[in-house]
Formats: sequence, C-alpha cells, structure tokens
Amino acid sequence: MGQKIELPDVFVEYRKMQLLYQSALKEIGTKLEILNDEFKFVHCYNPIEHIESRLKSEESIVRKLMNKGKDVTIENIEKYIDDIAGIRVICSFTPDIYRIVDMLSAQDDIEVIKTKDYMNHPKPSGYRSYHMIITVPIFLSDRRIPTRVEIQIRTVAMDFWASLEHKIYYKYEGNAPEYIRTELRECAEMISYLDSKMLAINEEIRGMDVKEE
Repeated sequence: MGQKIELPDVFVEYRKMQLLYQSALKEIGTKLEILNDEFKFVHCYNPIEHIESRLKSEESIVRKLMNKGKDVTIENIEKYIDDIAGIRVICSFTPDIYRIVDMLSAQDDIEVIKTKDYMNHPKPSGYRSYHMIITVPIFLSDRRIPTRVEIQIRTVAMDFWASLEHKIYYKYEGNAPEYIRTELRECAEMISYLDSKMLAINEEIRGMDVKEE
C-alpha cells in the first residue's frame, strides 16, 4: 500500500470550507430526488436507482495536488481540485443517464463547467460513465457562494464494474498485471452489451403495456 501522507496545517483552514461542500452535496442531492419524484409522478418510472455522495478525504487532496506538482494551499485546493464534493447517480438504463444530464443542465441556478462523456468515449480501461463538473449557489447569511460538485452518472452494471476496477487500482497502486487489465476490458464490453440487452427488454415490456392500455 502507498505511504501515509502527512496532512499540512492548511487543512485547519480547509475544514472551515467543508461546510460549503457539504451544503452543495445536500443541494444537488435534493434536486436529484425532486427530479426523480417528478419523473415517477409523470411517467410512472424512476430513472434513478440510488444516489451516493462523499467529500474527498484530506489525504486524497494532498496526493492529487502533489501529482499535479502544486503546493498544498487553500488557493490551489479551490483552483485545481474539482471533485472535493462528489455525487454518484446510479441509473437503471443508459438513456436515463442523459435524461439526468439534460434535466440538471436545464436548471437556472446550475452552471455546467465541463463534462466528460465516457459513455460514448470509454477510457482505455473500458470505464464508462458520464461526468459533470457543475457549480451550485450556496446562500450563507451574508453572501452567495458558487460551489463546485462533481457528478458521476452511470448504470448499476457500470457501477459494479467501476467498483471492482477501483479496488484493483489501489491493490496494485495503478500497476495491475496486463492479464487483469485485459479481463477488465473484456468485462466492460460484456457489461455494455448487457446494458443494451436489458434496455431492449425493458422497452419491449413498456411497449406491450402501452398496447394493453
């Protein structure tokens, strides 16, 4: 395992900032729950299976800044770390991912900073997901502060694959044997095929329900 990283004194100040990121997670989490409830009411269908949120650990922040060759300062944390606050949205089917992206992007108080579509353009490892960096305003007693959140949206099957890849990455510190990387890529292709087959079955069932009505 990697060497334990000593945390600098700057994190005494950083912990004061955590209120903003925790509040941003609550804001986005509530928005997603409302959208899911509305979709259920209008379409009798939930696009979101579940939502997970987390704050990046201080040790991970230090490691990421070190990898970027940056000093560990409050200014650099704010400037170079986009994923301090992270939300993972797990959907049933691939089209749900883009529904969530469109619904969030359409909200007036959300600004989309950047996106990465690993659905249509998977990573070499086979990783598939849709990433958004957004800002949401947090209203304090005396000011309004736009706060960044990273949102990852993927299917249940993709999330299972990503969880395994994450464990393997840390097990081998980013240097897994080639045969394991090959097997992971093959699994990613199988999961993509499974997602498309499950979607086709679901659409066929929904089509039958419409005809019966």
